[in-house]
Amino acid sequence: MMWIQQPFDEFLGYTYNRLSDGEVEVGLEVKDLYVNSAGVIHGGIISSLADVAMSNLVPADENGVQQMVTVDLNVSFLRAARGQSLRAVAKLEKDGRTLVHAICTVYDEQDRPVASAKGIFCRI
Repeated sequence: MMWIQQPFDEFLGYTYNRLSDGEVEVGLEVKDLYVNSAGVIHGGIISSLADVAMSNLVPADENGVQQMVTVDLNVSFLRAARGQSLRAVAKLEKDGRTLVHAICTVYDEQDRPVASAKGIFCRI
């Protein structure tokens, strides 16, 4: 099983776990760089984590190249995210021929939901 291989994801230091055919978990160890001036994890970091988790629902090809790109991404922040780690659990809602619909919940290290995301992806 190949995960998407790209420098941005490697820079952030994601960890990957396939939970089932239609569910993946992506983890992130929080660095000081990811915390905004209000003292909470930056929303862009959380949004990227959710996007990467959903993007990896369809496995990369044998070279680590992604098989779909984001068409629409909606992230709702549920509470301020703090702590040393986050994890995103993404699930397929609809795996179509061209479009893939997915949902994702991002959790803090106390297993509390900090964000809910929904995405539409186009196969490439």
